[in-house]
Amino acid sequence: MEHNKQSSKYSRRGHLISVFIVLGAALTGMLVIHAVTRYPRTDDAEVVANLIGIAPLVAGPVVELPVHDNDFVHKGSLLYKIDDRPYLFALQDALAAQARLEGDIENETRRISAQESSVDVASAGRQNAVANETRADDEIKVSEAAVAQANAALTQAHADADYAVGNLHRIEPLLAKEFVTPDDMQRARSLADAKTAAVEQAQSNLSLAKAKLLSATAQKQQAVAQLSQTEAQVQESSQAVLVLSPLIAQRESRAAAVRLARYNYEQCSVVAPFDARVTNLTISEGEYAKIGQQLFTLIDTRTWWVLANFRETQIQRLQVGTPADIYLMANLGQKMHGTVESAGYGVTPDPDVVGKLSQGLPDVQRTLNWVRLASRYPVRIKIVDPPPGGLRVGEVALVGVRGHDHE
Repeated sequence: MEHNKQSSKYSRRGHLISVFIVLGAALTGMLVIHAVTRYPRTDDAEVVANLIGIAPLVAGPVVELPVHDNDFVHKGSLLYKIDDRPYLFALQDALAAQARLEGDIENETRRISAQESSVDVASAGRQNAVANETRADDEIKVSEAAVAQANAALTQAHADADYAVGNLHRIEPLLAKEFVTPDDMQRARSLADAKTAAVEQAQSNLSLAKAKLLSATAQKQQAVAQLSQTEAQVQESSQAVLVLSPLIAQRESRAAAVRLARYNYEQCSVVAPFDARVTNLTISEGEYAKIGQQLFTLIDTRTWWVLANFRETQIQRLQVGTPADIYLMANLGQKMHGTVESAGYGVTPDPDVVGKLSQGLPDVQRTLNWVRLASRYPVRIKIVDPPPGGLRVGEVALVGVRGHDHE
C-alpha cells in the first residue's frame, strides 16, 4: 500500500516535470521564432569588395613589374611599365608635325600680308587706271572739239584766202589804167599773202588737233588695258589670301594627334588608382602585353561589404541603415559592426515553378510541389571600421541584424 502511494507521488511529479519541459520548450521556441523573425540572421554570407581588372591600353613588352601577387599597394604606386620608346617617338613626331604646320602658317601669313599689300597696290592702280580712262575720255572730247574748231577755221581761212587772191587778181588790171593806186595794189597783195598763210596755219592747227585726238585715243586704250590688268591682279591677289584657311583647319587635327600620342605615352606607366591588394597576377617582366588583355586584378581595400542572403520574409526588417553584427568563420571571437546599405530586388526565377522565360509564351511545368521554400535575396551590408590588415574576398560570414531598438 505504501509502495503504491510512493509510486503515485513519483508519477505526478514526473507529469509536472514533463509539462514544465513542454511549456519551456514551447516558450523557448516562440522566443526563438520571435527573435529570428524580428532580428533576422543568416550564415549564408560572404565578404565582398570592389574589383577592377588591370588591362593595358597600349601594347608592348613589360619592362618593369615591381608588384607581386597578393601585394598591398598604395595609391600612386607603380604597377607596371610598358616599353614607352615607340610611343615617345610617335609623340615627338606628332609634335614635330604640329611645329611644321605652325611654321607653314607663319610663313603663309607673311606671304599673305605681302599679297594683301599687293591687293592694296592693285586696288590703287585700278583707281588710277579708272582716273586715267576718265581723263582720256575728257581729252578725247576736247581733242574732237579742237579738231572740229580747226576744220571750221581752215574752211574760213580758205574762204578768206580765196577772196583775197581773187580781189588781188581783179585789181591788178586796174593798176595799169590807174583806177587803183600802187598802195591799194600792195595792200591787196599783202592781204592775199596773209590769207594764204592763214590757210597754212589753219591746216597746221587741224593736223595738231587730229594728232592730239589720236594721242587721247591711244591714252584711253592704254588706260582700259591698265584697268583690265589691275582688276586681274586684284582678283588674283584676293584669291591667294584664301590659301591660309586650309592650313588653319589642320590645327585641330594636329593638336588631336599630339594629344593622342601623349595619352598613349602616358599609358605606358600605370599606377594604382587607390589603396588596393594585387591578386591573380599572371605575367612577368618581358611578356608582351596586349591591349585589353587583363594582367591582374586589384581589390579595393578602402571599403568592404558582406553580401548576405536573407529569406524574402525577412527583407522587410532590413531597412537601409539598420545595424548588424558580423562574425567571420575564420575568427568567430571577433565581432564587427556593419550597416545595411541595400537589399536586392530580383533573383533568377525558379524554372521548376514559373517555367522558362523566353520569347512567346512562358513554358510552365505541370508539377505540384507540396513544400514551397522562400526565396533568398542578397543584402549588401557595409562593414564599419574593418580590420587594418584588411579582409579576404569570399570569406564566409555570419550576420545578425540587431535593429535600431535592440542592442
